[in-house]
Amino acid sequence: MKDSKEYSKKIQKLYRSLKQKPGKHAPVEFEEPVDALVFAIVSENLTESQAHSAIKKLKDYFVDWNDSRVATVEEIIEVLGPDITPARSIAATLVSTLNAVFDKHNMLGLQSLRKLGKRPAKILLEKLSGVTPFVVDYCMLTSMQGHAIPLTPKMIEFLKAEQYIHAEATYEEIEGFLCRLISIKNAYEFYSLLRH
Repeated sequence: MKDSKEYSKKIQKLYRSLKQKPGKHAPVEFEEPVDALVFAIVSENLTESQAHSAIKKLKDYFVDWNDSRVATVEEIIEVLGPDITPARSIAATLVSTLNAVFDKHNMLGLQSLRKLGKRPAKILLEKLSGVTPFVVDYCMLTSMQGHAIPLTPKMIEFLKAEQYIHAEATYEEIEGFLCRLISIKNAYEFYSLLRH
């Protein structure tokens, strides 16, 4: 990333100031990577509280993720409710991704990824239909114990607007830059603080 030396000082200062704010940011861990994928798909363009509410609605309505996999997009939109603006996008991505997992593995589980190692697992996640870099990174961080810092569009917008990163940097450049600055043990905390 351009001017990385300058921006690294700004990011380190930002991280110190974010850590001053009250509240605990204990890492979230998903035993099943599919659960992490679903949460990431739902939460990418929502607040965390909206995402938790949406996940609860989905879990209350559907028997399991396989049941939601075979649901129609319209049915998922109805479950999410009218207060979720990107409901159509969430529903379409959810159905597409869950079907891609099922088609690839003949089941709706990704435990086998843990046996592959982090790099091959990330490559396989990136090939799933409908997943964004945020979804892959969130899954790697919260389910595969990988070194990643997932970035929502709003997080990137904030970092660019406040000039913590170069205005023309891509998602991949920003995420790679942040991973070089923020250790793996602090990655979830940084993500959570920045997201809030």
